[in-house]
Amino acid sequence: MTLEERIEALSERKEFEPGDRELFEEFKNSLRKGEVRSAEKDDEGRWRTNKWVKKGILIGFRMGEMVDMSSPSESFRFFDKETYPLRPMAISDKVRIVPGGSTIRDGSYVAEGVVCMPPMYVNVGAYVDEGTMIDSHALVGSCAQIGKRVHLSAAAQIGGVLEPIGAMPVIIEDDVLVGGNTGVYEGTIVRERAVLASGVILTRSTPVFDLVNETVIKASSDGQLEIPANAVVVQGSRSISSGFGRENGLSLYAPVIVKYRDEKTDASTQLEDYLR
Repeated sequence: MTLEERIEALSERKEFEPGDRELFEEFKNSLRKGEVRSAEKDDEGRWRTNKWVKKGILIGFRMGEMVDMSSPSESFRFFDKETYPLRPMAISDKVRIVPGGSTIRDGSYVAEGVVCMPPMYVNVGAYVDEGTMIDSHALVGSCAQIGKRVHLSAAAQIGGVLEPIGAMPVIIEDDVLVGGNTGVYEGTIVRERAVLASGVILTRSTPVFDLVNETVIKASSDGQLEIPANAVVVQGSRSISSGFGRENGLSLYAPVIVKYRDEKTDASTQLEDYLR
């Protein structure tokens, strides 16, 4: 039986048996190596959720027992499921982790050349590809998929999702810049080379106004909001046109695509190689 078939069978059982822990550790090791992912892109560029991978992650929470994970020298105390300790890291992983309180949970994939500025956090099931920088106070949520050479700026929040099983995690494709204090949630897909300016918030219920193409981008029928490749998105607002809102001059938040990426944008967003 394949790993997928064995995880599917294990997820159907209410009680665990001897040997199940070895299967879970095999599965978690595959996550850590990036051999399995909670979401993948097909040949036509469409992302799909691997439900069985999410089931495997949830098995770990069911199987694990609460333990004291605190270091003897720590004044802070940590208590969590023993199935998800800190991810084992070594200098051979070629991941640069700057001192100061960052945490990468086991069951996540972090590729060579990733830079982690303190404090930051990567949760279980996440996939962070080569050359990405995770800046201070940034979060990569459970099962989020982060592409190559992405810059997650300070305090950027990439939402995570484990349940429902079929829900798409947040996808950030290659060469995207996510500005400081930006939040991307609820299965939003940000296509390659897009730029999200500081403070932009994206959810499935957020309409995005494309000034260039004079269109409004909304979530699809399956609930996914998709930001086009090369789009430059900034904070905006739209006036309330009736009733109390109009009487009081109120406006609603509205992200706006003001342009599509050009040479000037590339120059202003380039993450210098020496920072890595």
